[in-house]
Amino acid sequence: MANIHPSALVDSAAELDSTVTVGPFTTIGPNVRIGAGTKIGSHCVIQGRTTIGCDNTIFQFNSLGAVPQDKKYAGEPCELIIGDRNTIREFCTFNIGTANDKGVTRLGNDNWIMAYVHLAHDCQIGHHTIFANSTQLAGHVSVGDWAILGGFTVVHQYCRIGAHSFTAMNSLLFADLPPFAMCQGQPAKVRSMNYEGLKRRGYTQEQIKVVKTLHKMIYRNGLTLEDSITEINKIIDGNLGVQSIVKTMIDFLVSVPSERGIIR
Repeated sequence: MANIHPSALVDSAAELDSTVTVGPFTTIGPNVRIGAGTKIGSHCVIQGRTTIGCDNTIFQFNSLGAVPQDKKYAGEPCELIIGDRNTIREFCTFNIGTANDKGVTRLGNDNWIMAYVHLAHDCQIGHHTIFANSTQLAGHVSVGDWAILGGFTVVHQYCRIGAHSFTAMNSLLFADLPPFAMCQGQPAKVRSMNYEGLKRRGYTQEQIKVVKTLHKMIYRNGLTLEDSITEINKIIDGNLGVQSIVKTMIDFLVSVPSERGIIR
């Protein structure tokens, strides 16, 4: 049996691994599945079709799996899926998806989610991200691996945040933030690239030099987005690490919706 506090209310149909810990006064609904080693704090509500993986630490006062804040939602069987080894601090709200999009709100693995973070319906979060206090994501937002969102960052619906990017405190995003970019402001503007973050993750000087080149092509040379893509495609290098960086940027830029564009 899982280690469930006597005051917790866990539906008999919920599936909890025997190593799960559930704190006092937490409520867990019938369609919830929780993997091995996950710890749930006190006064949490976990409901809906919610799947939580292994070795997560979920602090007190969280609401996970509630119906979306979307007037079009009509009770469709949508989901919230949380991966492994995530830390979710106090007062976070993660909603399930909607039938109008992927039907799933997804948080990957090894993410550090601080207090008062909101993940609206159909958000797709990668791995190794950090969301500082009171980060607020509207519906349908996607966030790439290793992104860091500063405190009180607010992201408009359908926006995408690229891998290894960084938002400063109080940033307000109305457009897509490319990979590796650092933004700040209301509305946010790109100030530089996340060179320090890349150094800490083991990127070589050659790789970081390529990121600097990408920054110039997109933000310093006065090119349109289409012309920037053309110039970036000309970067040819046998180094697989360099190729990976260029591919990450190209894949992101070619799928930017014309009506929204990127943060400049």
